[in-house]
Amino acid sequence: MNSDNVKKGIQQAPHRSLFYALGYTQEELSRPLVGIVSSWNEIVPGHMNLDKITEAVKQGVLLAGGVPVVFPAIAVCDGIAMGHEGMKYSLVTRDLIADSTECMALAHQFDALVMIPNCDKNVPGLLMAAARVNVPTIFCSGGPMLAGRLGNQRTCLSSMFEAVGAYHAGKMTEEEVADYERSACPTCGSCSGMYTANSMNCVTEALGMALRGNGTIPAVMSARLRLAKESGMQVMELLRRNIRPSDIMTEAAFHNAEIVDMALGCSTNTMLHLPAIAKEAGVKLSLDMANEFSAKTPNLCHLAPAGDSFMEDLDRAGGVWAVMAELDKKKLLDTSVLTATGKTLGENIAGAKNLDHEIIRPVDKPYSQTGGIAVLKGNLAPDGCVVKQSAVAPEMMKHDGPARVFECEDDAISAITAGKIKEGDVIVIRYEGPKGGPGMREMLNPTSAIAGMGLDKTVALITDGRFSGATRGASIGHVAPEAALGGNIALVKEGDTISIDIPAHSIKLCVSDEELEKRRKAWVCPEPRIKTGYLARYSKMVTSAAQGAILQ
Repeated sequence: MNSDNVKKGIQQAPHRSLFYALGYTQEELSRPLVGIVSSWNEIVPGHMNLDKITEAVKQGVLLAGGVPVVFPAIAVCDGIAMGHEGMKYSLVTRDLIADSTECMALAHQFDALVMIPNCDKNVPGLLMAAARVNVPTIFCSGGPMLAGRLGNQRTCLSSMFEAVGAYHAGKMTEEEVADYERSACPTCGSCSGMYTANSMNCVTEALGMALRGNGTIPAVMSARLRLAKESGMQVMELLRRNIRPSDIMTEAAFHNAEIVDMALGCSTNTMLHLPAIAKEAGVKLSLDMANEFSAKTPNLCHLAPAGDSFMEDLDRAGGVWAVMAELDKKKLLDTSVLTATGKTLGENIAGAKNLDHEIIRPVDKPYSQTGGIAVLKGNLAPDGCVVKQSAVAPEMMKHDGPARVFECEDDAISAITAGKIKEGDVIVIRYEGPKGGPGMREMLNPTSAIAGMGLDKTVALITDGRFSGATRGASIGHVAPEAALGGNIALVKEGDTISIDIPAHSIKLCVSDEELEKRRKAWVCPEPRIKTGYLARYSKMVTSAAQGAILQ
């Protein structure tokens, strides 16, 4: 066992004395040490219940003969960080989480790990750490929030952000917005739609690193506590059989995860996180591959913001395993892969049933024959950009319009709320990429303002930043190369025509090559917005969004 390096032998006498200082007994030191990585805190609604999940996981580990040892991981609430400087600090925590967890796990020589994430960056950060550390590991998230309710209408966080846009458009009063804000987020848990947190927790299940229900059992359900205990017990079985992340997170498993992502209609942020996790696992997963997966994968689910169903509905319908069972009817998945159950994917889903064909469409009657995400390319984004096509109105799948150019998100929000954006416009927000932001802010404020004002079927938004999973409409992010690297998005001028064709995977700035070259010669890269602290270091190390914004 790894922990023998800190527990056994005369040379480890000083180490044992420190364990005794912690109150451990000789009996405990004879058993495996299982690190419990808890991202509990009191500022993220999706994490406020993780103390209870952590205690349940500990009970499971104890029941199976291990010694649980808890240590923390940080977490940022993307909703609270949205729309101000704090959002620069969201994506960057993914690497902090991965680095700090790797440090803690290897410094203390844990034999196995249970990861307890819930929200956006904790899940990929801990998956990256799991791949690096490569000891038997299982994931157990905190679970999704229940949908809110206002009268007979169900609500969620994306409805809340859009209500602000409706207020600025004169469609809602301040009192009506206040009613919404008290109703949209009624419980603890990751926000109730197929946003990034729930997308990544479902993808973790599809990847094989978690037990059934990890992505969908609501946070407030007792079944979530049972899942936590079962996960604690199961990690001891993985340890006994020496099943490691490298045995589970294979190339075939990542391909499965991408296909399930497409079927569920997950957040565009998965296009940043899956390549980053895959790299740590020694698997190449490029942005270019996304369209290949999408082309053969039917979109089976339209959860908020793409539709009016929520995570609790997906759970009731059979969850991720039911979706995978539908996909297996067309042999779209490699069912031979090993999973955290200790069984193959095929064995796992053999008895899974789709219990609600409205929530999970049958594979032969999908919402669309192609997946939820599309990668577009053209002279505006030679290395690619990403759109959640399942949440785009049909009339915006093809769109030509004049560019309305903004050098940062804040300027764009001001223009939108002041009524300066007109039908047909293509909003361009630049210098918000991984390096230029720095930190690649999510743009839920401008996209929800557009939707709330009723412009989501006539206005597109393009950025080298990224979008919340709660975003809907023709919102195209991750434009690469980004403006700060001299990408062509930096050369767009007010009034230029931009042509978008999502079915053709095309995005074009309708300006001649000669004119672009003339503009490039006159372009000067702006001074970095932040010159000190972690963000300054991050800006120097981060790569393109097309590479998953990994650090080098």
